[in-house]
Amino acid sequence: MKPAVTVLIDTYNHERFIERAIVSVLEQGFPSGEVEILAVDDGSTDRTPEIIRKFGPQVRLIRKANGGQASAFNVGILEAKSEIVAFLDGDDWWAPNKLTLVVEALLKDPAIGIVGHGIVMTYSDRREESLTLRDGFRFRANTFEGAKCFRMRRAFLGTSRMTVRSAVLATIGLIPESIAIEADEYIFTLAAVLTDALILPETLTYYRLHDANAFQVAEYDPKRLHKKQVVLAALAQGLKARLANIDVEPQAERALTDMVQAEADQLSLQLNGGWSWNTVRTEWTIYRALHDDAPISHRVFKVLTLLPAFALPPRTYYAVRRRLIYNNLYLRARARWLPIPKSSHIGKEVRTSS
Repeated sequence: MKPAVTVLIDTYNHERFIERAIVSVLEQGFPSGEVEILAVDDGSTDRTPEIIRKFGPQVRLIRKANGGQASAFNVGILEAKSEIVAFLDGDDWWAPNKLTLVVEALLKDPAIGIVGHGIVMTYSDRREESLTLRDGFRFRANTFEGAKCFRMRRAFLGTSRMTVRSAVLATIGLIPESIAIEADEYIFTLAAVLTDALILPETLTYYRLHDANAFQVAEYDPKRLHKKQVVLAALAQGLKARLANIDVEPQAERALTDMVQAEADQLSLQLNGGWSWNTVRTEWTIYRALHDDAPISHRVFKVLTLLPAFALPPRTYYAVRRRLIYNNLYLRARARWLPIPKSSHIGKEVRTSS
């Protein structure tokens, strides 16, 4: 009998975290015959494989040479035996009712091909930030309006949040292995174009922020940021190539790829420099994508903040901006007089864990 769901855990040098990730899956309450757990180890050099082996035979360990997240996903997806695949990064963990809720949502409606949900960001100082969706739970990104909706909700579809039908994954096909990190965005973008996407309001994943996060780079680290820039550029190109063969509105295609390309360009300007007008164009592209409904006062302020970008070399402009981000006087003034617009459809709550 085929399992009801496959849990695909991708992991690399997660010896500090992998046990909690696996335990959170085992505590989902699914009968052992209904869940298949695959842990794809992407060439770890620490004790990660040794820790995973302790959970055999409930967890099947697949070891491979280091090649990045896309290559790990490609191996695991081909091995999955069920019609539903839930993804989990080896440094995150799930709430106890995660699998029940996402599987029920998929079984209830065949038109839904991918399910996401709320998330709890966990910090090393024990702060927890919950992000939930208040409205617009269902959408499809093959139209311009759907793509705009997706763009503001993609945070709820990352690796440890997304559960996808195997048939959708088969239609997407192999992920370009140049997408060494952020391969989840390749999957969930295309899945949301091919089928309906559903975001559940519950917070069902704990996303761990730590010093070795591959994609979330808290401090200015040129080496790590360069890797991120290369991957974002590969992601943008990979999406453009795949979307060219899918029935999607041209405006929607641009809305889905321009933001990713702009994020790659922004990092390139910070690291490598370039023309000042490229800074202005890139910053305005990102701003419009994130704050499409911002009040006119904030748009005017954004234009004023971009004026120095016309005169300053990109690396200088971004260096000044980084200093402002850590300036308490500036931050207090911004918070009082012109706070960053908040998305009305996203709920946020910050607390300290016990």
